[in-house]
Amino acid sequence: MRKYLLSFIFLFSVLSGFAQDMTVDAEVGNPSNVINNGFIDLNVTGGTPPYTYKWSNQETPLESKRAEGLVEGIPYSVVITDSQGNSKTVSYTVEAEAITEHFNGTFVPIVGSMTEILFWDPFAAMGIYDPVQYADLKNVATPGWSADVEDRFVLQEWLVEEGTHVQEGQAIAVVNSDKGGPVEVEAPASGELNYLVEEGNVIFDYQNAEDVIQTGAHYLAQIEYDEPVILTHPNGTPKTNSIPFIVVWLIFGAAFFTIKMGFINIRGFGHALDLAKGKYDDPDAPGSITHFQALTTAVSATVGLGNIAGVAVAISLGGAGATFWMIIAGLLGMSSKFVECTLGVKYRFINSEGRIFGGPMNYLRYGLEKRNMRGLGKFLAGFFAILGIGASFGGGNMFQANQSFEILQGQFPMLTGNGFWFGLVVAILVGVVIIGGIKSIANVTGKIVPFMAGVYVIGALIVIGINIENIGPAFSAIWDGAFSPSALKGGIIGVLIVGFQRAAFSNEAGVGSAAIAHSTAKTNNPPSEGFVALLEPFIDTVVVCTLTALVLIFTGMHEVEGVGGVELTSSAFASVVSWFPYVLALAVFLFAFSTMISWSYYGMRAWTYLFGKSEKTELVYKILFLVFVVVGASVSLGAVLDFSDMMILAMSFPNIIGLYIMSGEVRKDLSEYFRKLRAGELFTKEGKPKKVKTT
Repeated sequence: MRKYLLSFIFLFSVLSGFAQDMTVDAEVGNPSNVINNGFIDLNVTGGTPPYTYKWSNQETPLESKRAEGLVEGIPYSVVITDSQGNSKTVSYTVEAEAITEHFNGTFVPIVGSMTEILFWDPFAAMGIYDPVQYADLKNVATPGWSADVEDRFVLQEWLVEEGTHVQEGQAIAVVNSDKGGPVEVEAPASGELNYLVEEGNVIFDYQNAEDVIQTGAHYLAQIEYDEPVILTHPNGTPKTNSIPFIVVWLIFGAAFFTIKMGFINIRGFGHALDLAKGKYDDPDAPGSITHFQALTTAVSATVGLGNIAGVAVAISLGGAGATFWMIIAGLLGMSSKFVECTLGVKYRFINSEGRIFGGPMNYLRYGLEKRNMRGLGKFLAGFFAILGIGASFGGGNMFQANQSFEILQGQFPMLTGNGFWFGLVVAILVGVVIIGGIKSIANVTGKIVPFMAGVYVIGALIVIGINIENIGPAFSAIWDGAFSPSALKGGIIGVLIVGFQRAAFSNEAGVGSAAIAHSTAKTNNPPSEGFVALLEPFIDTVVVCTLTALVLIFTGMHEVEGVGGVELTSSAFASVVSWFPYVLALAVFLFAFSTMISWSYYGMRAWTYLFGKSEKTELVYKILFLVFVVVGASVSLGAVLDFSDMMILAMSFPNIIGLYIMSGEVRKDLSEYFRKLRAGELFTKEGKPKKVKTT
């Protein structure tokens, strides 16, 4: 009997194991040649339903058995868990078919590796702070509210006393709107209820500027969790705040140079304007272009899509407070530009034909060689040149062509499907300019940049002027958001980093690219070009980026969720002037066009540093550059563009190392320049020295 009983128990356990064992079948599909549209659809049998699905793709919810929008050519894993805690891990790959899918799939892991380096958080790694995002409370929003709603909401009645512990889904209040009537509000989470509005009071009125501008004005209550709740992505992975290494690298460098140069960003601003106006232009000085042309060439490379789309992303992520930190970072970046562009002129090389070769490649190599660091100098210069070529083909070329086409076809439907022809036309326009060299580039940017900046600034000022009654609430939202942001916005550190990151990515201070353009300026005094260059971050970040942010805040669009980039900025302009998105689309195209022609020069100088300074090698580069314009506009390259864009940021590593080493030299040159300025020994347009009082 005992023998049969043991056999029965053994057989039962085996059968139970089979019953619990999960079997997974999957349909893996690639619907078209468009990148990032693969899908995996699972069918699970066995185990004990219901199942949860933890995908490696963060955007796929835990309860979803289907993952969509997947990158072709890379593996995705999913951990399937049944209600008894039994789990099974499977992995699938959507096969890449089109050549664009193969390129995209190849570069995704490369971009991931670069992200781990550039966006690595040293402070979290050292355990200085916990990067995981927690929420202490849940805001209760007004039903029917949206950022563009034209309605008035009143708290009609509280159904639960303040301080009561409520359960998720429990009715807690009745809200009445002028258009929709009374609506019952349910608790979005469990916890202790705290009122933000008393019975009979207005929650939100679209005609009240303060309500429109203030972040979170539509919240009627808060529910305090029993324990802090970890915020997660749809797949259950915790969300984190990070302090990216690249941002720390750029901002720390900017702060260091600001102090080292005696706050040159502030005390040198007036003299910088005089130089840009041409008061000190010496026609007999070595160089090819004027101070103003060098400034517009460099500004054309930085003022672009980031000022319109990037700022919208920053404001939607960090709230109005990100504007404040963006301005601070822009002001600090002025000092980095001063140092790198001073060195760019000092170490430039002018050949017998009058062609100029300058920029970080020169001062990294020869400036460090002068300090008995020849090996380090050659390595940093070569590394910078390689990154510069990649950045010019990607972030300075394909990305601009790709995004400008996407934006224009959104406003002009006849362009849809004609990316190749659009790219061909742009390539011809760019080619006409860049074949002529730096003088031709400077002449074009000298006209385009003031025009496009003027159009955008005037448009922004019109929007702000029409909403001028919102100025008080807007600046209150910026100040309050900078120092006491909502916990759901990531805390003060999160807002600060978003603002700093947008500024650093936009003005490229510390990247070294602008030093290539400024090295061609006509001057006998290298610091003079450093002064002109410090105006760039001011124009790019303090003026243009801030105007974009103010347009979003003044119109209340910073509260819109689910819309980002140019679309959000366009909606903000359209809310005041219905046809302005067409003007904005034109401005975006001009921004992209001017960025391409400036970056063509940056990339060409990096190219000639590696492959020789002959006109033939320059022509090879220019032809390749124009080919990539067509490629960028014709196809979606996804991760290829991300990779190329990141190379711009990576350029800051070799550049700032060199700037640290040579900052003392720049400080001495600055002191000597100020001595000449005070003594009136500098050339002026009047043809005689001019004494200037300096601080």
